Amino acid sequence: MAARVLRLRLQLLLGALGGDRRRVIRMLVRIVVLLVCAGVACWGVLRLRAAPADVALTAWVLSAAAVPVVLFLAALLGGFDDQLDPRRFRVFGVAPRPLAGILLLASVASVPVLALVAVGMSGVILWTARGATVAVSILAVILGILTCLLLAKIGLALGGLLFPVRRRSQESTGAFLITVLVAAVAVGVFVASLEWDAELSTALGGAVDILALTPFGAAAALPARAITGGFAGPLIVALLTVLALAVVWVWLVDHLLTTTERPRSGREGGGLGWFAITSGTPSGAVAARSLIYWLRDPRYLVNLVIVPIAAVVTVMPLVLVGVPVEIAALVPVPLMALFFGWLPHNDLAYDSTALWMHLAAAVRGSSDRAGRLAPIVVVALPVLAVSMPIAIMLHGQWATLPAMVGVCASLFLSGLGLSSVASAVAPYPVSRPGDSAFQQPQRTGGMLSQGVVLLGAIVFSLPALWWAWVDLTSDSENAWWTMWGGLGIGSAVLLAGIFGGGVVFDRRASRLMEFAESS
Repeated sequence: MAARVLRLRLQLLLGALGGDRRRVIRMLVRIVVLLVCAGVACWGVLRLRAAPADVALTAWVLSAAAVPVVLFLAALLGGFDDQLDPRRFRVFGVAPRPLAGILLLASVASVPVLALVAVGMSGVILWTARGATVAVSILAVILGILTCLLLAKIGLALGGLLFPVRRRSQESTGAFLITVLVAAVAVGVFVASLEWDAELSTALGGAVDILALTPFGAAAALPARAITGGFAGPLIVALLTVLALAVVWVWLVDHLLTTTERPRSGREGGGLGWFAITSGTPSGAVAARSLIYWLRDPRYLVNLVIVPIAAVVTVMPLVLVGVPVEIAALVPVPLMALFFGWLPHNDLAYDSTALWMHLAAAVRGSSDRAGRLAPIVVVALPVLAVSMPIAIMLHGQWATLPAMVGVCASLFLSGLGLSSVASAVAPYPVSRPGDSAFQQPQRTGGMLSQGVVLLGAIVFSLPALWWAWVDLTSDSENAWWTMWGGLGIGSAVLLAGIFGGGVVFDRRASRLMEFAESS
């Protein structure tokens, strides 16, 4: 039975590369994303061979502890289809315990597990070079991979129980792949740069000691603890974790084999795209429609592409006039945050006559304002999450990361809040649907609202900018003031903008429709 299931697994993997072209492309994209993640992770781990011992331990344990959490959430909520779902083997009459072991063994033959094996082998190289035995290093990798594999299988099984009719779609799968890629790049850059900043790893030493005795970080801490002492604690935790997860997995297999699914109705299932992912509320419906527009309309896509390019180009003049590279590297990311927050300041005008759907459905203004911000948030957060670690790596001081987060959060959230008001107060004509993104109509206004949003976001962010400047020039303790202050100020402006813009939207609904018809 085990050999047959394994052959079936290999045939399914090969069969996924044939058939419908779109399905093949999606599969290849997933494989490429996983390979990129594995490559970035291996590169970062191998760079730690020259780092101090505490730095290597901090980076390794923190990164490894995040992997099982991400895999579990992705399996539970990511919309992935488990080809080895236990319910598909009901007709064979296999007992739950043997079937659970067989399915777990067959699941090893997958691209994600192979990627984990590659990263684990990099860890073996890292710790054997530092004095750990090969046996202990390989044991740590095996326990870590088993933990990740069991959590992924449990997540898929729980998804089958909690969502009898899974709302799978390309959008949900793609969103989780992007999330994993962003996390891998950010963690990889962080890991590769920690060797130059041992101060941060010392500050995180307490968190590492705690994670070493938790199910998430126990296996990763085994090689280091075998060198420095305290090997028994992480080993016991790692073994108990695998045992407990195995018991849960066997119970879930037994439950799935003896549970009957409720019948599917024709109204459930996929095919709704973003509408199947967002919540069934007015703001969720607006968010889904806005996501479709932003990701397909060239007028929106041009704006999204220009923002990172414009931010990076600004570094060149600074470097040419003599600004140090480590200082100039901090400029593009806050600029991107500012421009991303500014982009939706005229989103109603891009709707054109489609605005009537919101008005005819009597959508509350605050729901409209909040829903329209979803596309820019979905695009901006991954871009900023990848850009910030790279900028800090070029700067050379990871202690300034909280300050960078606070400044970017304040600029981005303040810009979104002011844009929510500006688009309802003073929309101005733009190119109509179907026109070229570079074709702009003649207009007499628009500059005022653009300037107000940009300058307003900067003004509201002045406290965060000042704290960041003080942190950069003298006192590093201000970095945390910058982060929490920036998040607080930005969130307050965002909420005020959503509700204030919603009031304006409700009161000016007829005028906004007239504008959409005439522009």
